[in-house]
Amino acid sequence: MAATYQTIPEAFLARSKSSAGNLAFRYPSGSGWADLTWGQTGDKVKAIACGLRALGVEPQQRVAIVAGTRIEWVLCDLGILCGGGATTTVYPASTPDEVQYILQDSESVVIFAEDDKQVEKLASVRAQLPALHHVVTLDGKAGHDGWVMTLAELQAKGSEWNAANPGAYEAGVAACKAGDLATLIYTSGTTGRHKGVELTHACWVYEGEALKNMDLLKEGDLQYLWLPLAHSFGKVLEAAQIIIGFPTAIDGRIDKLVENLAVIQPTFIAAVPRIFEKVYNKVIAGAKGGSPLKYKIFQWAVGVGKQVSALRQNGQDAGGLLALKFKIADKLVFSKLKARFGGKVRFFVSGSAPLSRDIAEFFHAADILILEGYGLTETSAASFVNRPDKYKFGTVGQPVPGTRLKILPDTGEILIAGPGVMQGYKGLVEQTAETIWVDEEGTRWLKTGDKGEMDGEFLKITDRIKELIKTSGGKYVAPAHIESKIKVALPISASVLVHGNNRNFCSALVGFPEEELGPWAQTQGITGKSYSEILVSPELKAVVQAALDGVNADLPSYSTVKRFAILPKDLSVDGGELTQSLKVKRKVVEGNYKDVLEGFYAGATESM
Repeated sequence: MAATYQTIPEAFLARSKSSAGNLAFRYPSGSGWADLTWGQTGDKVKAIACGLRALGVEPQQRVAIVAGTRIEWVLCDLGILCGGGATTTVYPASTPDEVQYILQDSESVVIFAEDDKQVEKLASVRAQLPALHHVVTLDGKAGHDGWVMTLAELQAKGSEWNAANPGAYEAGVAACKAGDLATLIYTSGTTGRHKGVELTHACWVYEGEALKNMDLLKEGDLQYLWLPLAHSFGKVLEAAQIIIGFPTAIDGRIDKLVENLAVIQPTFIAAVPRIFEKVYNKVIAGAKGGSPLKYKIFQWAVGVGKQVSALRQNGQDAGGLLALKFKIADKLVFSKLKARFGGKVRFFVSGSAPLSRDIAEFFHAADILILEGYGLTETSAASFVNRPDKYKFGTVGQPVPGTRLKILPDTGEILIAGPGVMQGYKGLVEQTAETIWVDEEGTRWLKTGDKGEMDGEFLKITDRIKELIKTSGGKYVAPAHIESKIKVALPISASVLVHGNNRNFCSALVGFPEEELGPWAQTQGITGKSYSEILVSPELKAVVQAALDGVNADLPSYSTVKRFAILPKDLSVDGGELTQSLKVKRKVVEGNYKDVLEGFYAGATESM
């Protein structure tokens, strides 16, 4: 697949000129939304890029961003790239120690910091960061003896530099090469120190071109982007937008998600499974909490929807009486759910973690298509994806154009080759060599650490090889599969971790979000009790046990969950138990609740 562009700056400059008057971004402003055309975006990016040049940033030097998902994140990222630098991404929830490590390891010379809180975090480790000569704050105040300046001040410097150096900006963009480092993304570090994944301009251009080639996203689409841009899943959508040219409404505030969708009315949204799980649980709980008649209508509608879904999955469509029933079901039930998403969504894209097939089929029954995809930070995010006209639930789809797949026969490990594969881990020669295998033809294959199999033309992920549980009886158990089933079986959104490596049976830890547990308790007639009291209530314990009984009935005896504990609080990003993409950090959780887990097995005689 031939590339139209060599670098993201080249693609962006072309886009900002060819689509100058077209809408590029919508973003929150006051009580409403403001718009930016591609031409206006180009002007802002140019000012930032030239401002960085004025600060002395040289080609390939790293400039970091520590901020939530917002319009300025994209503008600063493009400013860094168009100024010849490379972006180091930092999650705003990172601790001062983590920030210090990432900035030291990346050798970042400038950082964009969201607000005074992030600036103070940086100031607390300033003595350990001699290479960091400027902080540019998006919302905060300038100060610290000139070490901190505002974004407006940087842009003003950029305008002056551009006036004094006519043509230098465009020449710098032209000098950028496909193999130059574009982004340094540090893995979540569930064990040990974070590793800096080196992704070049060629990686991102390839991803954008591949998605365009698939005709998955179109210039007339409208994206709603809330994903963390410090994560590759969010970053790949930025690249795709530039290559394809569709506009994006951007706001990373998760609590505003549903409210914003009704206003923005996007045509596609990318999300992680945790979001779909929460929506699913709320829909089910809401239906059960209504009148008996309304719940009966809901159940009837879902039943009709599942019949239509089964036909559509086989490339057919409903006709006759079934089509009429589905039209009625849509009017009575499904249209209300679709309206919550804005009413114009063509499809969702799910990635970053496995999506339950049950949840995918439920939404499909409601005439909402979720296309699951798969990729790693090390492959620039998008390696496989289902298509609107060719999908199979329970799989991650087919390779994007230009990506190759190999499944090792002895272990079932998935290997990926293609232009999206990383350059390597920064400064970690041995770890890079362990992860990338070069065959006799010189092809670089990334060892994903994921186990998979082919389901016809589609790839099915069976589990993380490193996360497979091997019981003391020698049986292998895939915990993610069981966790997904438990979350679907529960009537409330939950975090679930299945444990049992080197144990004689499997157990589970279950956490519930406080904001959802209270409303559920009200529907059960449990009133006047605090969050902590509901957590230890016999009613909640019975609900979890019932969900486990249902899941266990369909599992081999050696993988059934025999004991469980309800945690005193839900797992969270802030608590260090979830990654920024909402995946469970198994070792962290198992360490935090070691005594609880040990208690399951003390003196236990049950076996697998």
